[in-house]
Amino acid sequence: MRVGQKTIVWFNEVTKEDIKLVGGKGANLGEMTHAGIPVPPGFIVTADAYFDFLQSSGITEKVRTLLEPLDPNDSRQLQDIAERVKQVISGARMPPDLAEEIKQSYRQMNNGLVAVRSSATAEDLPEASFAGQQRTFLNIQGEDAVVRAVQECWASLFEARAIFYRVQQGFEHFKVGIAVPVQKMVQSEASGVMFTLEPVTSDQSKIAIEAVLGLGEMIVSGDVTPDTYIVNKGDLKIISKEIARQEWKLIHNGKLGAGDTNVKVSLTPEEQASQKISDDDILCLAQLGQRLEEHYRFPQDIEWAKEDNKLYIVQTRPVTTIRQKATEVATEITAPVLLTGAPASPGMASGPVKLVSDASQIDKVRDGDILVAEMTTPDFVPAMKRAAAIVTDRGGRTAHAAIVSRELGIPCVVGCGQAMATLKDGQVITVNGSGGKVYDGRIAFREAASTADKENIKTRTRVYVNLAQPELAEKVAARNLDGVGLLRAEFMAAQIGEHPRYLISQGRGKEYTDKMAEGITAFCKAFNPRPVVYRTNDFKTNEYRELKGGQQYEGAEENPMLGYRGASRYIQDIDVFKLELDAIKKVRQQYKNLWVMIPFVRTIEELTRTRDIMEAEGLKRSADFKLWMMVEVPSNVFLIEKFLAVGIDGISIGSNDLTQLILGIDRDSEKLAATFDERNEAVLIAMERVITVARRLGVTSSICGQAPSVYPELTEKLVSWGITSVSVSPDMIGPTREIIAQAEAKLGIK
Repeated sequence: MRVGQKTIVWFNEVTKEDIKLVGGKGANLGEMTHAGIPVPPGFIVTADAYFDFLQSSGITEKVRTLLEPLDPNDSRQLQDIAERVKQVISGARMPPDLAEEIKQSYRQMNNGLVAVRSSATAEDLPEASFAGQQRTFLNIQGEDAVVRAVQECWASLFEARAIFYRVQQGFEHFKVGIAVPVQKMVQSEASGVMFTLEPVTSDQSKIAIEAVLGLGEMIVSGDVTPDTYIVNKGDLKIISKEIARQEWKLIHNGKLGAGDTNVKVSLTPEEQASQKISDDDILCLAQLGQRLEEHYRFPQDIEWAKEDNKLYIVQTRPVTTIRQKATEVATEITAPVLLTGAPASPGMASGPVKLVSDASQIDKVRDGDILVAEMTTPDFVPAMKRAAAIVTDRGGRTAHAAIVSRELGIPCVVGCGQAMATLKDGQVITVNGSGGKVYDGRIAFREAASTADKENIKTRTRVYVNLAQPELAEKVAARNLDGVGLLRAEFMAAQIGEHPRYLISQGRGKEYTDKMAEGITAFCKAFNPRPVVYRTNDFKTNEYRELKGGQQYEGAEENPMLGYRGASRYIQDIDVFKLELDAIKKVRQQYKNLWVMIPFVRTIEELTRTRDIMEAEGLKRSADFKLWMMVEVPSNVFLIEKFLAVGIDGISIGSNDLTQLILGIDRDSEKLAATFDERNEAVLIAMERVITVARRLGVTSSICGQAPSVYPELTEKLVSWGITSVSVSPDMIGPTREIIAQAEAKLGIK
């Protein structure tokens, strides 16, 4: 291994900050271990080890060559190339010293049965998550078997579904690493999934728990329909229980040799009809769910297992499919009901049926078809993205089909039982994902007061959106928005993956400019003529250091949040700033709706010098080019008149940074989370001052973040002070427009 790299780490050596080293699963296992959550013990073969394997084996170029002709939408070609790449990785020689380290670590776990799981370094993030892209191997025993399983996990980074997802998300294949947690195997008497909200309606007052007897793989795969228990989060009382009949369970057969894993065991009629776990277990799980949500400060998707009457948490991740509110269908439907199942993803859609009995048939699904299957697996994802709706015979609300459908925003009904037998290819049906029903024929319907209705409410205060990923631009631009109030540069810069000064040193500065311009153009084209307010790159030193070549140019800082960032960089590292300005100029040759916002401005001199650099490069304020400044440092509040006098057209309040700097709170501190509140009197005084001064001086004022849509009383204050616009994430567009309209009506603003 290279100097400074780690091959093996134990769960208690890592936290959620170590995603780049151990991936999302590994980081969460470490974080939960530190938090005192009952997690089965284990170690992690790090992403450093994977990258070292690629280098030492010399297979990178061979894999790259195999991937070059790939068309990710050609399902057959995708499957073929994926198999060939996996064969190359599986057949390469693992470094002997690494194999020995894995064996030694396994021996420290007493050579018992283990689960060997994949943990990619770009998975389990709120903005980049699909279920089950890489492989998991259960009930592995023996040193050589564990080493083989680790290498097979590495190969699974190039499963067809994983390749497809990376292309769709814009991840470069060799920039995504993979770590492999090796964890004591829990021989589950019962197991399942828990959401700390109701996953279909996103009702955050409830906890939803699904349970089966035996191993939990049956839930995510959709092989069986689980029990569903709903718990009220406030008083931890069980609200409802749906007991599903389970005909068989999956267990490990202890008599089988190493490498063999699971067998199906038939259940007695009494077992089939039984409640899978006791009420006490349900409430104990709910308490653990609450602890995890409070710890992460975000709703969680949790995997659990029970062995010897003890409950374990084997994984947690953020819920990626939170909705404002499930769309309710207002039409009274009189058409014949063909099938009934569990509502898994809300909405309603009609189209022709495409029966898909195996992933090899997914290319038959075209745009607008209804995908019907016994169950879906991650290999179905390319077809799921083309489908108008999904229907499955098996599975519950946390099965793969349900999770991915909610992420894609398409209707889904699961657990119908006889869909494959009842429906015919080409038959036109209507799927009601909110009600869990499938109807014969095409049904015209209208939606009740929904997100779209809320978005179409007219308000004087403009509603902008915060965006970062170019592939979302067209979809979001189709909604009722006044423009982009915060276009973050950091995602696009991270996708380039190389430090701009490193590129300059190689004479490749234009490459950085062109790639940034390409990303920015996607937004400006989609939203034209509506304004796109682009916030120049606000990477901190620790983030720049992660880019290729970054450690050559970035020093280590104790507190990067308060370090070398924002405008301070632009006036010292002018060559890098000019690359970004060149990208802006290139886009503005075609799209004049691109404006610029400067982040983290500490002093009047910094703003003045930044403005001067821009003007020297030909970016002067004009009727179609506006210059904004982020207000996120207390000095901006105290000296707002002087900052505005420099000559800017708008300000946008960065409420997260402003709140943490006014209150002196690390916004990521778990212990101080309750004190971090944008409604604190000191923060409100600061917001009122900058908005009213801007209004008096004829300067546009805005705010970034979700505080206005989370706290209606704050929105009313912002509107009464004269804020010009509010910029929020895409999921909060409708509710924010509605809250603003109510505030304007209350204040008599027309």
